[in-house]
Amino acid sequence: MLDVTRLRVLAAVARHGSVTAAAEALHYAQPSVSHHLARLEAETGTRLVQRAGRGIRLTEAGRLLAERAEEILGRLDSVEAELSAYAGLRAGRVRLAAFPSALGTFVPAAVAGFAAAYPGVELRLVEAEPPAAIRLLRTGQVEVALLFGYPEAPPDDAGLRRVPLLSEPIHLVTSAGTGTAGDALTSYAGRRWIAGCERCRSHLIRSCAAAGFEPDVAFTTDDYVAVQALVATGLGIALLPGLALAAHHDPRVTAVPLDGQSRTVFAAVHGTPPDPPATAALLTHLTAAAHTALAAPGPSPDMA
Repeated sequence: MLDVTRLRVLAAVARHGSVTAAAEALHYAQPSVSHHLARLEAETGTRLVQRAGRGIRLTEAGRLLAERAEEILGRLDSVEAELSAYAGLRAGRVRLAAFPSALGTFVPAAVAGFAAAYPGVELRLVEAEPPAAIRLLRTGQVEVALLFGYPEAPPDDAGLRRVPLLSEPIHLVTSAGTGTAGDALTSYAGRRWIAGCERCRSHLIRSCAAAGFEPDVAFTTDDYVAVQALVATGLGIALLPGLALAAHHDPRVTAVPLDGQSRTVFAAVHGTPPDPPATAALLTHLTAAAHTALAAPGPSPDMA
């Protein structure tokens, strides 16, 4: 069986780039770090490090094991915190990773409700797009990750459990007065487009391909406020999900829902129910807040 202490040493070497830096971070002597690495190689029967000039670098096997070690150690740390809460050693902790438009709509209400109901529980938030949020969840740096996915491209969340929160429509966003209900993407084949994150950009490209053209992406930004400002000044058009428009709707743009287009928002967690108390409570508050997210003030009648 792999020794947890030696996994921590390997992960520290991978994270800090040298035996010296890893020893300082772990408060170990350098020979102790070298000893743990040698013993880990003996346990695995695999060469994990090799000399590079005056230092060392991880082999391919070493990098693989270091990545897995980060996940294992993160989960162990998270379990220790959960057990401490059960044992009454402290009130508990829960950490949430969420993408910007969720943070701008239903997350604050969920967090406020949770904090009011459980004032003794430590709650932390971090902004992260789905790929980064999944990494944080897998490595035990958060207990809950908010993700979104399109029907043709769900997120790579294998091994995680999904808790559905809402389905949000996708809107065609144009300068005020230029878009109307029933507009097809083909009507905008010759226009410049504004695209966001890789996942959203991929959806835009696939949608336009299905309409028979390749979009001319002239501007790239993940900031939905900036997207609408660019659209308002006639610099391009965009596709935006309902949450982005619920969080901020520039009166200078028209947003028209596209028939049959939507994306799903859900919370991802580790393991099967029952969840740790703090995690279960946060999921309850997120679910309740998400139900009213798209009814929040902000979108204008042309989104209906």
